[in-house]
Amino acid sequence: MKALIHTGELRKQLESTVPPIVIDVRLEDDFKAAHIPGAINNCVYEVAFGERLAKSVPERTRPIVVYGANSESYEARVAAEKLSRAGYTNVYEYRDGLAGWQATGAPLALGESLPTEPTVSDGIHPIDLAESSIEWSGRNLLKKHHGRIGLRFGQLEFAHGELTGGRVVIDLKNIVCFDLHGTEWHDVLINHLQSDDFFDAERFPEALVVIKKLDVFYEAAVPLLYPAADFEAQAVEDCAPAARVVAPAVPPPRNA
Repeated sequence: MKALIHTGELRKQLESTVPPIVIDVRLEDDFKAAHIPGAINNCVYEVAFGERLAKSVPERTRPIVVYGANSESYEARVAAEKLSRAGYTNVYEYRDGLAGWQATGAPLALGESLPTEPTVSDGIHPIDLAESSIEWSGRNLLKKHHGRIGLRFGQLEFAHGELTGGRVVIDLKNIVCFDLHGTEWHDVLINHLQSDDFFDAERFPEALVVIKKLDVFYEAAVPLLYPAADFEAQAVEDCAPAARVVAPAVPPPRNA
């Protein structure tokens, strides 16, 4: 079952002897700044959302309430859909979100203030390689994995405060799998990915992604949580052949 829940009913359930599990599905920084008392954080933007969910709430019949920023954001809607697909049978979406909760004068758990939103000047800006990374995920019929792939170079172009283009060089010889880290299967998978079955990293150690344009779009009944870019990856010397992919381009805005 997946249903909407409103502030009055949520407060009533939270005061009951068997309250539901409340999950704040916003960014971690937003959760630390303010959240509904007793809520746990599991950011739906992140690849590990489903894995963390299974560990924190193993009982599929337990009532769960998910909420995001406000009624105009999509975090809670997508989280509720993900929970239903994962087999959770008592899922409630608190669509009013934290803004609706706060508007009624309900109590808040307050913590660290949010950092000031950075302003980006127009022009070409280099990517801070020490603070940046690309996360990947892949699956077949039986298994799924996620991890990080290295960056060798990157720059982004902005005009009128919006991302308009850029170039990123991906290091195909620097691949890590998070969920297999520390196991004997980690190197088996990485060697397989770097072999000529996949990336052929010995011949093509780098891949160049050229961002040609950025289009915001939505998929069917479940909108994407953040803008996605229609990338064209162009081949360069010692790089993998040209390919066309659609992938996330920028972090989601806080009110998305």
